[in-house]
Amino acid sequence: MNEQQIMDEFKAAGAILSGHFILSSGLHSPTYLQCARVLMDASRADRLCNALAGKLRQWMKESAQTIDCIVAPAMGGVVVGYEMGRQLMLPSMFCERVDGAFELRRGFDIAPGHKVLIVEDVVTTGKSSMEAVECVRKLGGMPVAVASLVDRRGSNDTSLALPLIALLKLDVPAYKPDALPPELQAIPAIKPGSRFLNQKAS
Repeated sequence: MNEQQIMDEFKAAGAILSGHFILSSGLHSPTYLQCARVLMDASRADRLCNALAGKLRQWMKESAQTIDCIVAPAMGGVVVGYEMGRQLMLPSMFCERVDGAFELRRGFDIAPGHKVLIVEDVVTTGKSSMEAVECVRKLGGMPVAVASLVDRRGSNDTSLALPLIALLKLDVPAYKPDALPPELQAIPAIKPGSRFLNQKAS
């Protein structure tokens, strides 16, 4: 798939939103990518993840790297992690926050030394990806890369210390809460991400 075809899939799903959004990273942005809407259509998820799997296979070939299993951060990465596991024929599991930190639950485990691919829907700063990396390392796994449908890091990419293989790269502005442009200051902020489901919009 080329970039325009990927964008068309997101637009057709109504997954590119405009307004004033607080991202899961805490940054504010005029654009929000609601990947859950993209992935709710199984056929669309298959097309997009098949294309991402192709990029991953090429990366694995070029880097002589292997992958034993997939770990996705809940909640945003759960569906794409499962679909990537299906595409790559690898076990897929997800980590959940317990007292603010990621843990593997539900009987999931990682064999010591197993090479792990972290799978996300969207990477903005890489913070949740690296938290998942630390979770995997504590269990004896070896994280080798991060894969995502969308890389929207822009200049906010300093915290991601692993290769990122993304289907689409978008340079969408994101701002710290104390550095909002006037046009965002004039719009009430909403928190669409799953991490904020129990919080009120501010």
